[in-house]
Amino acid sequence: MAKPLIQMALDSLDFDQTVGLATQVAPYVDIFEIGTPCIKHNGVNLVRELRARFPDKLILVDLKTMDAGEYEATPFYAAGADICTVLGVSGIATIAGFVKAANAHGAEAQVDLINVDDKIGCARACSDIGAHIVGVHTGLDAQAAGHSPFVDLNDIAKLGLNVRISVAGGIKQSTAQDVVHAGANIIVVGAAIYGAPSPAEAAREIRELVDAA
Repeated sequence: MAKPLIQMALDSLDFDQTVGLATQVAPYVDIFEIGTPCIKHNGVNLVRELRARFPDKLILVDLKTMDAGEYEATPFYAAGADICTVLGVSGIATIAGFVKAANAHGAEAQVDLINVDDKIGCARACSDIGAHIVGVHTGLDAQAAGHSPFVDLNDIAKLGLNVRISVAGGIKQSTAQDVVHAGANIIVVGAAIYGAPSPAEAAREIRELVDAA
């Protein structure tokens, strides 16, 4: 398996704080994720800003699209996004349109399995229609209720689908290597980095742990 990528979740609503945090952690991460609240608040201009400042990084826009997949995704791919997200619960027609938009821009479509009841069935269907990444995602509310992404990650990884697997949900230093061993290709880290006294140091620690795994 290729070296797993580290994705940094940028969740602040503040434009300048988002750019500043990205600058601090840039040496240690591979993907900048513009989180859903962040992209809703700041819009496509933040995509353009990060693309201009960090030409060597992948940029993921966490749209969580629910309808009109091709129409909604197109302007973000055009602005420089490498990956955008569509919800697995949106349905195959919406996901197919989203994949079409990604392919038209030489980019990737990620299907977020958050709140999908049949995650295995959805992952298989999305792989069949050409999705590039499936996201095993335990959201903040589910984390607060004590859930984690590990069981779902193991189940999806065992399928051997022709997709990369992203995993998100409270990942930190103590669990970073566990998700690598479980088969994650993309490891999403948020609060463990941006909530640390030194985000750069926290990002460096996670980079070293992931690379060592």
